[in-house]
Amino acid sequence: MTYPSRVSQYREIQVMSASPARLTVLLFEHLEVVMRRAQTAMRSEQVELRVENMGKARAIVSELLTTLDIDNGGAIAIDLSMLYGFLLAEMVDVGIRRDVKRLSRLIGIVNTLSTAFADAAKQVDDVASVPLAATA
Repeated sequence: MTYPSRVSQYREIQVMSASPARLTVLLFEHLEVVMRRAQTAMRSEQVELRVENMGKARAIVSELLTTLDIDNGGAIAIDLSMLYGFLLAEMVDVGIRRDVKRLSRLIGIVNTLSTAFADAAKQVDDVASVPLAATA
């Protein structure tokens, strides 16, 4: 088995066994990776790579947006919806204008969100791993 296929298999297992909170973290991590790839492509004027990765980034944010539970998520879900909408609009504009500085700022926002979701997921997973008898 080749190294790329092992990595792919590992990632598939990681996704299939992840909690919903961890899946969100994985999406944010991948979002940051594809945005950085788009940034590199933008700097080196690799149009196809830039377009491909900006498209992947928009698809990830769209997925995050469509999976929000507005009815049960309250103000946080509404705020995230507005933030994801902002990210999508900015990504479209950055792609059109090829603005590396704005893309860098968006990557910073995504990094902050990724860290926050990772911290929250860890807390959720920690609580979920406590045996019921220990919580009684």
